[in-house]
Parts: sequence; structure tokens; C-alpha cells
Amino acid sequence: MTKFELQNRTKKCHINVIKLCTHFPKNAAGFEIARQLIRSAGSVGANYRATCRGKSKADFIYKIEAVLEESDESLYRLEVLKEADLIKISSIDDLIKEANELLSIFNAADITAKRTRNGENPKINKSQNQK
Repeated sequence: MTKFELQNRTKKCHINVIKLCTHFPKNAAGFEIARQLIRSAGSVGANYRATCRGKSKADFIYKIEAVLEESDESLYRLEVLKEADLIKISSIDDLIKEANELLSIFNAADITAKRTRNGENPKINKSQNQK
């Protein structure tokens, strides 16, 4: 997957979160979780774009860690939303799946960047590298 495909994927996820939030109840819980979820999902895409413009390996690592944090926060909020039964929409499962996949992609990018920064072979897992 290219960085442009991943940028589009994170933007699509943000848009899908915004659409999901239109179905939230018009009460304090609905407004608060919608606000937080839209903000964290938007930060994933925006921060990933900034990551792609990193000036150095260290800058990339710093920025991808922000993406990881926002991805995990978005996933958390989606899981809470589902478990709290705040809304009854089947698309929430698709968004949770997508959030998990994005989190895995960004985590792998972070691990690879750290390994290559340290001169390790990114294709060898850590236990193999220690032998």
C-alpha cells in the first residue's frame, strides 16, 4: 500500500466516523463521544499526512507515534460506543475492523522505522535478531 492510498484510507475512515456520528442520540453522552471520536479520527489522517512529510527518520518516528496514539484512542471510543449500546448501527463493526487494521499498519511502520534506525534488518523479528 502506498502512502497516498493510506492517506485516502485514513480520510475515508474519518468521513465514515463523521457519518456515523450523525446517528448519535442528541444528549450529553452522544454529543461528547461524537466530539471526541470525530477529533481523534481526524487526527489520525492529519497526523499521518504530517508523518509522510517527516524530515528525518527521528521525525518520522515521532510523528508515527502520534498517529498510533490517535488510532488507539479512536478504536477505544468505537469499542466503548458499541459496548454502551449508544447506537444500533451495523457499520460500527466495520469501523472497528478498519480502526484495528489501521492501528496494525501504523504499529508495523513504527517498529520497522525503529529497527532500521538502529541498523537492524526490518524483515527479521526481534527474537531472530537476538540469536
